[in-house]
Amino acid sequence: MRHHFTSLVLTLLLGTLFAAGGSSVSAADVYDYDGVHSSVSFKARHLDISWIHGRFNEVSGTFSLDREDPSKSTFSLTIKTDSVDTANKARDEHLRQPDYFDTKQFPTIEFRSTSVKAIDGGYEVTGDFTMHGTTNSITLVLMGGKEHDFKKVKRVAFSTELELKRSDYGFDKRAIGPIGDAALIMIDCEGVRE
Repeated sequence: MRHHFTSLVLTLLLGTLFAAGGSSVSAADVYDYDGVHSSVSFKARHLDISWIHGRFNEVSGTFSLDREDPSKSTFSLTIKTDSVDTANKARDEHLRQPDYFDTKQFPTIEFRSTSVKAIDGGYEVTGDFTMHGTTNSITLVLMGGKEHDFKKVKRVAFSTELELKRSDYGFDKRAIGPIGDAALIMIDCEGVRE
C-alpha cells in the first residue's frame, strides 16, 4: 500500500514538473532566419560626398519570441563576411582583404542578444556584436513582431537600422580616409516556423 502511495505521489510530482516545463517551452516560438525574404545591407560615405551601398548575401540566425515574458526572448544572427557584395567585383575583393573585413581571419560577424524588453511597436534588444575580432555591446530597436500565417507557415518580421564606427572594431585607421568611419547597417529580417 505504501509503495503504491509513493508511486502515486512521484507520478503527480513528475507530471506537474513536466507540465510546468512544457508550458515554459511552448511559450517561446522559435523562428529561423528566412534568407529569401530578409536582407542585411549597409552604406558608408565615400570622400564625404556620396554613399557606397552594399549587402551581405549569406546570413543565418534564429530568434525565439516569448510573448508572455519578452525578457526570455532571444535573438542571434551570423553574417559571412566573404559574402559582401557592393555590385563591383574588384571592390568586393578589396573589402575582403586585411585592411577591411579580413575575411580569412574573421569569417563571420555575429550578434547574440543578452537582454530583451518589449517596447511600443517592437522590442529593444541589447547584445554582443562581434566584428573584425572585437566584441561590443550594442542595443537594437527592432520594429515589428506581428505573426502572419501564410500557407501553414508562420512568419514574423522585424526591421532595424543602426550606425557603427569601424574604428570601434579595430579596422585599419589608414583605410578610414576615403571611406567614412561610420557605416549605416539596415536589417530587414523575416523569420519562419511551421
